[in-house]
Amino acid sequence: MSNTLWIGTRKGAFTLRSDMQRRSWRLAGPQFLGHIVHHVVQDPRDPRHLVMAAKTGHLGPTIYTSADRGRHWQEAKTPPAFRKAREGEAPRAVERNFWLSPAHASQPGLWYAGTAPAGLFRSEDHGQNWQPVSGFNDHAMFSKWASGQRTPDGELLHSISVDPRDARHLYLAISIGGIFESLDGGADWAPLNEGVAADWLPDPTTEYGHDPHCLIVHPQQPDRLYHQNHCGIYRLDRPSRRWQRIGDNMPKKIGDIGFPVVAHPREPDTLFVFPMDGSKVWPRTAIDGKPAVYRSRNGGRSWQRLDRGLPRKQAWFTVLRQAMCSDATSKLGLYFGTTHGEVWASSNGGDSWRCIARHLPEIYSVTHAS
Repeated sequence: MSNTLWIGTRKGAFTLRSDMQRRSWRLAGPQFLGHIVHHVVQDPRDPRHLVMAAKTGHLGPTIYTSADRGRHWQEAKTPPAFRKAREGEAPRAVERNFWLSPAHASQPGLWYAGTAPAGLFRSEDHGQNWQPVSGFNDHAMFSKWASGQRTPDGELLHSISVDPRDARHLYLAISIGGIFESLDGGADWAPLNEGVAADWLPDPTTEYGHDPHCLIVHPQQPDRLYHQNHCGIYRLDRPSRRWQRIGDNMPKKIGDIGFPVVAHPREPDTLFVFPMDGSKVWPRTAIDGKPAVYRSRNGGRSWQRLDRGLPRKQAWFTVLRQAMCSDATSKLGLYFGTTHGEVWASSNGGDSWRCIARHLPEIYSVTHAS
């Protein structure tokens, strides 16, 4: 058995593989050289199957699938597409397939996809054919929830998450829009943003219009949610609906702005973030050119800087929302890919880091599979 990292980049997809000891890594690829690959996910329910969200020069946004662990790929027969506009409606077209999530363990072959502009889609055949989720895309409040307030990178639907106890309990996030919850398999949705700051809005207590960067549901304690937001790091303990800003406990000179958040798969109180410059700098960078991961072991009440092995200065990259992940080994492995095309790994829960790949294109996503 081996560890595999699937890496989506601005110029194609790559893989990194190691043995179980994670001592050495072998880089392979690229596949789809020149295509933008936003997300590559191997199905944990059936590891033969993978789904890739891509944007090609000649085909535009599309989905590719593999049934042999990524050796061969084929384009989806019906990629995600909004329904035809009704009379008087403005037409909507998918610009990017951005996020992929396998559905519940009891639903083999079922996948969800999020797009830009914001749209939710599902496939029941391992990604070959996609249909709009009308309960969200045609919701009476959709035009307010996804109002077209674009981030500099667009309006993105991401972080589609399924409660491991209940296939009908779904979460998603929109940048810009907020976090939303469904209790009936996507037929109806409601905002879930109470307590989240929205510094740029006239009403900072608004129900929607927020900018979540990444949302996660803990796999073993699914009543614990974390999310990294344009306005901080938050924790939610259900059944509460009010988020707590745990990022206020970060060092003040670092702040609590970033893209990814990763939870320890067995320890609900342990999480990791990669802070970035939250000022008016764009594109974002590591703060002062000194990158570090921060870890909390108590649900965000306190944080520890983890930078052993990382560049000490003049490293002006950041880590995007899909580009950080963990494995599930006893000595936790953590991985992140940078906007400078490097992949960094830790085999001891973040205590130290080493670079396992360099000189790749800008990295959009890193996902782990066994």
